Amino acid sequence: MEFSHINEQGRAKMVDVTEKDVTYREAIAEGTVAVNPDTMALIKNGGVKKGDVLAVAQIAGIMAAKKTSDMIPMCHPLTLSGADIDFQLTDTTIHITATVRCKGSTGVEMEALSAVSTAALTIYDMCKAVQRDIEIQNIRLSYKSGGKSGVYKR
Repeated sequence: MEFSHINEQGRAKMVDVTEKDVTYREAIAEGTVAVNPDTMALIKNGGVKKGDVLAVAQIAGIMAAKKTSDMIPMCHPLTLSGADIDFQLTDTTIHITATVRCKGSTGVEMEALSAVSTAALTIYDMCKAVQRDIEIQNIRLSYKSGGKSGVYKR
């Protein structure tokens, strides 16, 4: 079995995408942060001492999408054309959805996953003083399009 990401010395290398077509690419990732009702009330009412939890998490998620190649060694740096973070709240959960887009020769799945992960971690960080047992759950890719492999939908 031959691996294109292993060089002659047996070391990892970045996959060469030079010959891949530039296409419109989009990826959507999602995840959930579970909190107790008291913490959710603080989030909704702006009572968390560190500030507006969802606004900060949204910015952090967008920043993470833009910096993914700085954190994940084999990711190509991409020029993103869009990154959106949305939240849906219940009494005890914050469902995070990240949508990332670009025109490029490689996909944006890792950027969408990084955005969700960082938004979730930011929520945890901002709320940990009021609740230590916050759970980050079910981070996953839910959709991708573009490139040779086409559309994937969970």
